[in-house]
Parts: sequence; C-alpha cells; structure tokens
Amino acid sequence: MVRHSLNFVGWKERKQVAEDLRRIYSAITIEKAEMELRQFEEKRGDRFAPIGDSWRKNWPRLTTFIDYQPDIRKVIYTTNAIDSATMSLCKVIKNRGSFPTDKAVLKLFYLALNNISQKWTMPIRDWKAALNRFAIQFGDRMPKV
Repeated sequence: MVRHSLNFVGWKERKQVAEDLRRIYSAITIEKAEMELRQFEEKRGDRFAPIGDSWRKNWPRLTTFIDYQPDIRKVIYTTNAIDSATMSLCKVIKNRGSFPTDKAVLKLFYLALNNISQKWTMPIRDWKAALNRFAIQFGDRMPKV
C-alpha cells in the first residue's frame, strides 16, 4: 500500500508522506490507526485524496496486521524473499522465447526454485517469535510434527 500510495506523490514530498503513512500502519491499535488515517486525510487534503480512498477501500485487509506485535508485523509484511524469488524466476524465463507446453514451464520453475532455495542461507529476522505466535493463533493450520 505504501508503494502504491507513493505513486501519487512527487519526489519532493515522498519522505514526508511516507512518514505520515508509517504512523498509520505502525499504530498500536486499530483505533489509533484510524485516527492517524483521519489526520493524514486532514493534513494532506484533496491533493492526495486517492491515497486516503485507497487505504479506506483496503482497510479491512490492512488492519489485520495490527493484531500482531510490532516485531511480528515486520516478518509478515516484509517481502524481500518474495521479491527475490520473483526476480529470479523472471530471470530464468527472460531468455526463452516460448515453451512447448505448460508442463515445461512448471518443470523449469520447479528446478529454478530448488536452485534459488539453496541460496537462502540467512534466517528471517524474528522468525522464531512469529512462528511461535502463529502456532498459538493458528494451531489448527500448523503442520503437526
């Protein structure tokens, strides 16, 4: 949402708008987040109305993160691993013009993901705390070992 929102902002104001948006998504409670969103809309006015409209439209999905502790939130919404995997998959198919079948693409992706996953040596920061929280909250969905 922040990246999408910053598409509506010029380079000179990006830092200030990003800081205002940070206050919204890093709020401790949903009520505090709603207050911060209202303040953003009042402060930025009609000039950045599409940003406020977008946040309001997606509010139920955005506020699910507020139920988690701040350190766990970062684990959830950080997309570095996803971005890295996507970039690597794009790189693999970039040089090929076409594929004979859909199955050929799936095989290529399978092999590429196996190679990509071997490069993931760094643990995700605060993952243990997040995994513990997920096991408590979503125990019925966690695999039994």
